[in-house]
Amino acid sequence: MNRILLVEDDKSIVESLSAFLVSEGFTVDTAGGQKKAVSLIEEYLYDILLVDISLADGNGFAVCMAAKEKGYPVIFLTASGDEYSVVAGLDMGADDYIAKPFRPRELISRIKSVQRRYASTGSIALSESVMIFPDRGIVQKEGKEVLLSALEYRLLLVFVNNRGNIMSRNRLLEEIWDAAGDFVNDNTLTVYIKRLREKIEENASDPQIIKTIRGLGYRLD
Repeated sequence: MNRILLVEDDKSIVESLSAFLVSEGFTVDTAGGQKKAVSLIEEYLYDILLVDISLADGNGFAVCMAAKEKGYPVIFLTASGDEYSVVAGLDMGADDYIAKPFRPRELISRIKSVQRRYASTGSIALSESVMIFPDRGIVQKEGKEVLLSALEYRLLLVFVNNRGNIMSRNRLLEEIWDAAGDFVNDNTLTVYIKRLREKIEENASDPQIIKTIRGLGYRLD
């Protein structure tokens, strides 16, 4: 996925920049103001946001904060010489900035540089709303941290490392036993899967992340 959210209220910039980014292989969503941008951030997963600091509706700082709660990288688009806004944006967690007018190729270079830094963290999307950050041992749902026990987190990583494969209960028990250092029985496994679903699924009674494959085991799609 190479999905960008462009937050800009200058229609001529939106039109030309969107066309260029699409030609470079990106999927582009656009928002002309803070309210729509925050709504899109809540609804979709993005690889990176390009945010104009000065917006007719709200401001780019609020959009940046919403993006950072989701763990998304942000590049600010700023007016040339607006040093105060640049410093303020970087202080609140923006990953880079580029001053207008800019060369499109320079922007692509900045985007790829930021993406390389984020790729090294190895964030993993389980669904539209659930992300894992293995380097930090954090799971987020809708931008908020999900508190998992050590064994619940280990169980989730077992599924992630075997994504797309059916995991039998015996295989899962072996993996958890190794991690826990003590005996884990079949009933305990049932309890941990139930707890994990309650924490990460939208509807634990109809799981869409960790699915039951009747008679065989479980699978993370």
